[in-house]
Amino acid sequence: MSIEVNNESGMEADERSLQALAAFVLDSLHVHPQTEVGISLVDESAIEQLHVEWMNEPGPTDVLSFPMDELRPGRPDSQTPAGLLGDIVICPQVAEAQAQAAGHDTPMELKILLTHGLLHLLGFDHATPTEEAEMFGLQRDLVVAFLAGEHRQ
Repeated sequence: MSIEVNNESGMEADERSLQALAAFVLDSLHVHPQTEVGISLVDESAIEQLHVEWMNEPGPTDVLSFPMDELRPGRPDSQTPAGLLGDIVICPQVAEAQAQAAGHDTPMELKILLTHGLLHLLGFDHATPTEEAEMFGLQRDLVVAFLAGEHRQ
């Protein structure tokens, strides 16, 4: 996997952990190992500008996903084709506020947001209650499985 993390947010983040999580999620969803994904951490003004430009919504947001090749999850017996999955943009400042409200730390919130963004790149959405239950359930399961494996290392 080619997973590039670019931190332009002004906040410290564990880039290796984010890369490891992205690789874990993509591998768990049977995405081809030669797939590329970009992850950018940006400040509030940068994500607000993207939020307005691409979503026509004011104010900063936590995460935005920009799919490229419209890849979908594979199956154990059939990976996705190799390709350019897309880009994820996360705002650690927004993540920090959300983490405090949720009662966990910012690194955990960044993991949740990255997983959320990856699922969007792979075609998951939460527009209906059924889609929301599927996406957020998978998101939770992936983060928990990653953390369980991370602590064994």
